[in-house]
Amino acid sequence: MQNITYDARVYKTEVYKGAKVTTYYVRWKTGNKPWKKAFRNSTQAESFRSSLVSAARKGEAFSLDAGEPISWGRTSQAEMNWYDFACAYVDMKWKDASAKHRAGIAYALALATPAMLNGTTCPYSAKEVRTALRRWGFNTKERENCPERTTDVLTWVKRNSLPVSTLMTPSTARALLNAATSRLDGKRAAASTSRKHRTILSNAMAHAVEMKLLSRNPLPDLKWKTSKSTSQVDRQSVVNPDQARALLQAVQAQKPSGPLLMPFFAVIYFAGLRPEEAVNLREKNLTLPDVPDVWGELYFSRATPDAGRAWTDTGEQRDDRGLKHRPDGESRPVPCAPELVTILREHLKTFGAGPDGLVFHGAHGGVLATSTIQRVWDKARRAALSPEEYGSPLAKRVYDLRHACLSTWLNAGVSPKQVAEWAGNSVEVLLRTYAKCLVGQDEVSMRRISEVLRRKSSTTEPS
Repeated sequence: MQNITYDARVYKTEVYKGAKVTTYYVRWKTGNKPWKKAFRNSTQAESFRSSLVSAARKGEAFSLDAGEPISWGRTSQAEMNWYDFACAYVDMKWKDASAKHRAGIAYALALATPAMLNGTTCPYSAKEVRTALRRWGFNTKERENCPERTTDVLTWVKRNSLPVSTLMTPSTARALLNAATSRLDGKRAAASTSRKHRTILSNAMAHAVEMKLLSRNPLPDLKWKTSKSTSQVDRQSVVNPDQARALLQAVQAQKPSGPLLMPFFAVIYFAGLRPEEAVNLREKNLTLPDVPDVWGELYFSRATPDAGRAWTDTGEQRDDRGLKHRPDGESRPVPCAPELVTILREHLKTFGAGPDGLVFHGAHGGVLATSTIQRVWDKARRAALSPEEYGSPLAKRVYDLRHACLSTWLNAGVSPKQVAEWAGNSVEVLLRTYAKCLVGQDEVSMRRISEVLRRKSSTTEPS
């Protein structure tokens, strides 16, 4: 049977100012046995004292042998600092995470880390610390190859990191969450970003529990509220067919790369591909009938999102992945409208396929760069739209062409199940995302109701 007590009293922190060093002593008593623990700075001392007070108020059992709450697991808590733990978490996630998710984890942890420093004045700028953490410290592949200056920054962060165990103090856990979900200007991040970063931190806390650094995940205990957001597509961003064709013509008119790139945007608009799917489209994925007004088919199983060389295993700018929301290796067929069949046939006849059969490639044969795509699209919007339209959300992102395609399919009466299959989404996500883009549905519903009421009225005999 464990030697425990529920009688715990925590006293005021004592401060001893020596000739060179100031020491902070946290004093408490379990039963009749006094305890004292020394800290080099007040932040660490206050965090530890607050944890003791919180445990005593909750009526937790204290060990008479160790002096701390039984739930703490004294043998492993406070033995790892935050920076070392965050690196360990990154390394654990690295192998199975996509390149973009790796970068997302690093960004969230880099924002959160300042909340886990002990308050010592930092000799480096906040931007330099964030960059060192995001680009090097929380990058498994690059950590050991960072520049000398960055090594100094990371060494300072490690030396001044609080123990992971301090997260059992609600104020410390809240500070961590607030830092991870705030923008650099101090304002709350967008709701989607806040939720994503909170999920990353919660997963990290679960890993800390698995490592026995924490007794439980402290984040669910916090009352935390973020601004509401919607995943629905804004109808103002969706172009109609005439606007879409005008934009494609504006791309075509750009010299010298416009004729080479126009079919890329056409595939997104007419077939609803995601940009990272269109970039990886290969000649072998195409079925293009040489007959007028006959539909073709696109058939593919890979995508190459732009993640950055620092985050991919190959060192390439784009990460070669399976299709989104599908098991690796599973493919997806998409219908190819006759107008798109003509565009693609003419494109391959004029320019041919690039390396490894890539349908779309740069002017010099390389992989199509995201910066090039964005630059060309911005010029096309400026040329094809009025100044008011250019300043509006209308087709502001290349991805909005996909939204326009799926909205068109749904409004044409194609079943949501079929559209979802072609788009690579679930029916639930599809309907939720495009609810605001389904025009005319209210008129149809009211007309049907009127027809029912009219039939009932005509069958009612006068009294």
